[in-house]
Amino acid sequence: MSASKHIQTILNGTIQSLKSVIPIAMDIKSPSLMVQPFEQKEMGVLIGIIGDIKGRIIIDSTAESFSAIGATMFGMPLEGEMLESFTGELGNMVAGNICTSVAGNGVEIDITPPTVIVGTTRLFGFQHAFKLPVEIENVGEMTIILTIDE
Repeated sequence: MSASKHIQTILNGTIQSLKSVIPIAMDIKSPSLMVQPFEQKEMGVLIGIIGDIKGRIIIDSTAESFSAIGATMFGMPLEGEMLESFTGELGNMVAGNICTSVAGNGVEIDITPPTVIVGTTRLFGFQHAFKLPVEIENVGEMTIILTIDE
């Protein structure tokens, strides 16, 4: 299977994963190519991908949006260390779900433990990156970045 087919499979798996993990209506926009550096404004989670394709999944949003997702899933707003822990676990759930989804399409990947990133950050060092904007109803915007290392 070609790299572009792997990328398409992972992007489709990401969309499916978001819809199954986050129990809120969302509008997922079309993916687009992006260039370095990726600039995170407030809060996100980074998860490495290894296997048939190597790269990273970054889920970027605001603390307020992650807290609102947590409130919907657990019935209470999250803040501080609980919010940071939840953000990492949300990334883990989404990425784990992607692994399961793409395996059914012949792409074998595994994930690294999540790294929560808080504050303004600039990420460099990837060959290609795809940006998947998501608008979550009554929550706000979330951006999924898929970086690919050759």
